[in-house]
Amino acid sequence: MSLLGLDVGTTGCKAIAFDLDGKILSQAYREYQLLHPQPGWAELDASGIWQSVVEIIKEVNQHVKKDPVKALSVSCQGEAVTAIDNNGEPLCNFSVAFDHRTIPQAQWWRENWGAERLFKISGMPLHSMYTINKIMWYKENCPDLFHKTFKFLCVEDYVNYKLTGRFAIDWSLAARTMAFDVTNKCWSEEILNAAGIDADLLPTPFPSATGIGKTTPAMREELGFQSEVTVATGGHDQPCGALGAGITNPGTAMNAIGTSDVICPVFAQPVLSEQMLKGNYSCYPHVGPEQYVSVGFNLTGGLLLRWYRDTLCTQEANEAFESNCDVYDIIIEQASSEITSLFILPHFVGAGTPYLDSHSRGAIVGLTVDTNKQNLSKAVLDSINYEMKLNIDLMNETGSDIQELRTIGGGAKSGKWLQMRADTFDLPVSSMQTSEAASLGAAMLAGVSIGAFKDLSEATAAMVQIKHTYHPDEKRSKLYLEKYQQYRQLYPALKSFNNLIANI
Repeated sequence: MSLLGLDVGTTGCKAIAFDLDGKILSQAYREYQLLHPQPGWAELDASGIWQSVVEIIKEVNQHVKKDPVKALSVSCQGEAVTAIDNNGEPLCNFSVAFDHRTIPQAQWWRENWGAERLFKISGMPLHSMYTINKIMWYKENCPDLFHKTFKFLCVEDYVNYKLTGRFAIDWSLAARTMAFDVTNKCWSEEILNAAGIDADLLPTPFPSATGIGKTTPAMREELGFQSEVTVATGGHDQPCGALGAGITNPGTAMNAIGTSDVICPVFAQPVLSEQMLKGNYSCYPHVGPEQYVSVGFNLTGGLLLRWYRDTLCTQEANEAFESNCDVYDIIIEQASSEITSLFILPHFVGAGTPYLDSHSRGAIVGLTVDTNKQNLSKAVLDSINYEMKLNIDLMNETGSDIQELRTIGGGAKSGKWLQMRADTFDLPVSSMQTSEAASLGAAMLAGVSIGAFKDLSEATAAMVQIKHTYHPDEKRSKLYLEKYQQYRQLYPALKSFNNLIANI
């Protein structure tokens, strides 16, 4: 038998079937496009996402007939939401995390409630990205759509509904709505009442690894499953990735190098301190029982690499096509081995933590006529690393005590970039045998839901393995530290100007 982990992200989705030892049996991927119908808006076509999910599951099932899938679970992006009618049809696109139309709603919370009150209940530092703001926006700006809505669904619960007909979301993803009580683990009546949102419009929250039902007969036939498949609650992609990297204890954190770049440490209990709020660090349920996670993130992350690829690396893209290799490998390999004085502020879709500044913008600073592609490639990689070092330093001040990182995602496949990270962070950085840890974490949750493992500890021992650990070079770490201290001055220096041009 096999376990299927679905990872439905912002720029694409993948399905991976694993055996009980964590070995990949089959995988499939589809990329989709972000839509920008108006300036500042960022959306994904709900029907398009589902069609991509259908295609990748069918493709995987064609190659696992000797080890048929018995259970599946979904890891997904947070905050994104769509509305469906009473026939289950989408009424709008998914509005994703870095859609900025909801800035007025976030300001309403600040003026009428205050960030501290919200944080103490929801574990989320106030920001426009969260789902409750998006639902409020629809209520205020699209009343006809709002009144037609039967349910507002995030990505996990949308896929769960399509597979089983049930409306179910796990605690970790529910928390990313900013409408969930992270201590009592239920929808916050207080927050929903203030927003004017009925809880009946939302799915039912469950712990991760809860079996919510079987795939419907019609869906089994369409997707090519050989028999009934249990669908289990999964989780937000960051805690799923942390689980897939074996992050179950404080001191070790997951680093997901994907569309966004994320640091995810684990806590034994909720930490809702003033210092956490000051750093804009969330605290919400882990997919593991009785544990909590936080996230420090740069929203651009790999999206900056994608922009760089599409805008300035046509030659590298052609070379990759002709040689049948990954264009990102070429970009990373061409990066200068020297530490450059060129700096990039990687806020191309606004700033993540610790600033959570939707008005911040990207910048390239230090250009001269001597700047070449090698310097620019290096600056792209270094800037992302510096932004994450800033988060590690500040998260440690809140009590995280990060002493080691385990990396996952597309960026974790490059040994050269991981060595840069180890040197920049001055920490050991490990790659995993399975870099697609979010899918692995989802598969582990699916396995626990059907009793393939007695608990997540047994699943971790069986399925998670470290591939290689990169240790920092003391000399280069000192050089990076000097440049990092200069980098820390970049955002404050540009903040007022970026705010000035944000609405142009």
